[in-house]
Amino acid sequence: MGVSVPQRLGHSAVFSQPAGPPVPRVLLPPGDRAETSGAERTLFSVFLPEFPRCKFSGRDHFQILGFIAKGSYGPILKVRDIFKDKTFAVKVLAKSEILKHGVVKQSKEEVIIQRQLKHPFIHNLQDCWQTQHHLFIMCDYCCLGDLHTCWLLKGQFGEREVRLFAAELGSALGFLHDIGIIHRDVKMENILLNDQGHLRLSDFGLSRRLNRGGRAFTICGTIQYMAPEVLGGGPYNHAADWWSLGIMLFSLVTGEFPVPAELDHNSMLNKVKDFPYVLPKSCSSALISLLTELLCKNPANRLRNVERFRMQAFFHGSSFDALILQRAPVDVILELRAHPDWAAKARRGLSLDYVDNFDCDQILYSPTKASTDPSPTVANVDLSPATEQTCEA
Repeated sequence: MGVSVPQRLGHSAVFSQPAGPPVPRVLLPPGDRAETSGAERTLFSVFLPEFPRCKFSGRDHFQILGFIAKGSYGPILKVRDIFKDKTFAVKVLAKSEILKHGVVKQSKEEVIIQRQLKHPFIHNLQDCWQTQHHLFIMCDYCCLGDLHTCWLLKGQFGEREVRLFAAELGSALGFLHDIGIIHRDVKMENILLNDQGHLRLSDFGLSRRLNRGGRAFTICGTIQYMAPEVLGGGPYNHAADWWSLGIMLFSLVTGEFPVPAELDHNSMLNKVKDFPYVLPKSCSSALISLLTELLCKNPANRLRNVERFRMQAFFHGSSFDALILQRAPVDVILELRAHPDWAAKARRGLSLDYVDNFDCDQILYSPTKASTDPSPTVANVDLSPATEQTCEA
């Protein structure tokens, strides 16, 4: 259950696999080549300069290969850059929805933050742009989906795997906090997996810039992962992300969330205040010590920086060097990807009817006949990227 004030731009990371081979589509709608009116030019300017305005060269730049996820304001698409012969994920955001929900600032802040982030365990932004009716955010494509799908299939992970996940994600959080950013939605669904099974922290739709010593008050995030100070309406700071990491590690190693989700943040806060967060005795004392420090209800006493995190006995003899951490593939993740139930688990929250009857017209500039291909694709959506020759800020 997600709770957000303001409403979030990100998606729930519900991944689905195309049922058939990808069908290439030409991605150049005639409507976006026409001269724009004054009102349309004003609409463009609302999203400048973070989303450059594109003029279209007429080249077939992208092919849409399939449907990855259902986002809050549009689909997440798997696309291939024809010229680079590389696959990306593109978040499509309808301008009408962004304006209706009053999240223009939030949409711009998301890409401002992501442009700063170059880290081995953070999902990289590749490009962003706008057309007449849509915003586009293009990131690397992570072919193994998200950690939550793997957790649903595996049930519980061993401490060896949890140690690797913790080191990679802890490194990402330390980097974010050092440059003055709080994520505010650390959860398994937002942990993507590259082709070797290593983690990439994603979805910065709720992130904000917050310097050391700064305070935030917005109640936002995903309710099962929210720190008590966030549930209570603040003030809170970067320590809230470390609580969310603790909830995630607790769930990975035990196979269940410590506290089931409640319908509202007040009820959740009451449950969190009373829950002892005691791990099974089968867990090592080093892991129990780490999670006890992460899940300290008083943020002033909580483990809340990467230096203290690395010093934990749980990581004794382990390296935090990104090259060493990524030296070998994560076999347990690669094995799960071949699980016969992977596609079904990855579709959680997304009915087959939505996939099979995906309404292409919702993101088209000109009405077209809906696709009857069993593989959900989107035709005639302009995805021309920002280039010096074809775009203007």
